[in-house]
Amino acid sequence: MRWSQILVYGLPAIPISVLTLPFFIFVPTYYTKALGLDLALVGIVLSAIRLFDAVNDPLIGWMSDRIRPSFGRRRSWFLAGVPLTILGTWMIFVPGDSPSIFYLAMWGLLLSIGWSMVQLPYAAWGAELSGDYQMRSRLSGMREGLVVFGTLIAISLPILASGSQDIDASGLFSLAVFVCLGLPLAAALTVWRVPEPKEHTRQSIGFVEGMRFLRTNTVFMRLLLSFFVNGLANGLPATLFLLFVGNVLNASAVQGPLLILYFLCGIAGVPIWLKVSKKLGKHRTWCIAMILALPVFLLVLLLGDGDVWWFAIICVLTGLTLGADLTLPASIQADVIDIDTAETGEQRSGFYFAFWGLATKASLALGVGLAFPLLSWVGFDAQSDNTSSALLTLALLYGGLPVLLKALAIGLMWNFPLDEARQFELRRKIEAR
Repeated sequence: MRWSQILVYGLPAIPISVLTLPFFIFVPTYYTKALGLDLALVGIVLSAIRLFDAVNDPLIGWMSDRIRPSFGRRRSWFLAGVPLTILGTWMIFVPGDSPSIFYLAMWGLLLSIGWSMVQLPYAAWGAELSGDYQMRSRLSGMREGLVVFGTLIAISLPILASGSQDIDASGLFSLAVFVCLGLPLAAALTVWRVPEPKEHTRQSIGFVEGMRFLRTNTVFMRLLLSFFVNGLANGLPATLFLLFVGNVLNASAVQGPLLILYFLCGIAGVPIWLKVSKKLGKHRTWCIAMILALPVFLLVLLLGDGDVWWFAIICVLTGLTLGADLTLPASIQADVIDIDTAETGEQRSGFYFAFWGLATKASLALGVGLAFPLLSWVGFDAQSDNTSSALLTLALLYGGLPVLLKALAIGLMWNFPLDEARQFELRRKIEAR
């Protein structure tokens, strides 16, 4: 594939990621603080939507593999999800003055369905565009790099629209306009320029039998566990970033610039790790990136009031390793699907990426569910002064626990049994059939 096609394939990742961060972070705050909905009810509704995803995502992934419209199973499902996503985004982000909790639940569910219909075929499309070991890394690298770029837009656009650090109606309106205009434009360009991938299905298996094959795909389960553990290691600092900067460093004024610095370094790290993976392989390169992150995270435990410049250096270094976390696991996932295709005779990328997405959501949810109760238990209060033990607990959750989790992920991935040579043999077997 030409680089221009790889770029065009990655473009929808920008509006998709612009939607992701606000839905999980900005929307709950706005609906409770600005619109007056009960905090507990909002939490219950959003948690219920996440539980709904546990059924919805595998079902949509399975259907997107099995139902084949004439326009192509990946492109057709991808396009079908766009109008639902646009409608759900507009209704959630521009709710008017007095939406009910039922309003949030109804439109949140619609947005979740449309979102899955867009994301799952889109990820499967990229995995199937090429069977080449290195080309898959370029495709995932472009997509995930643009995800980070979209995240930067999601952070900065509301501030530019409202002129304030607080999220208000004008900030959410600006994000809604961006998604509702950007997603259909990017989707249309991608469908026009990027071909439907060749399908290598030679027989179909049932849903239950397919679940059995997935569970017995030990290479996939090993990768999924590694991805989940490392996702939790990254999710804890992401969840606690604002609390750490505001309460340990006492530098709330520079939270935004530090966050932007971190994500910019994540984008810069993508081409570096792609180049290294050509020589060392994907799983070893990912492990090396995680190993380099370990001592950097530990430095967090030494920081205190006013150590902003030291923390900025930590943001640069961990941001660079983020480039590997974004790019290489998703590329390895495409290779792991080849094992299933070779064994079952059915190319089920959508089904596999559904569980990949669930692992991502679960790691983020567990990060919040673990960190906040622990902080509450030790008496941490974000709005007032804290004891040294409370601040130490925050630092340990931010920089200590991620080290242990990344060490576990490294142990799982260091001798990962799927390298370029084995993947080449799998592709030869698949294409020979």
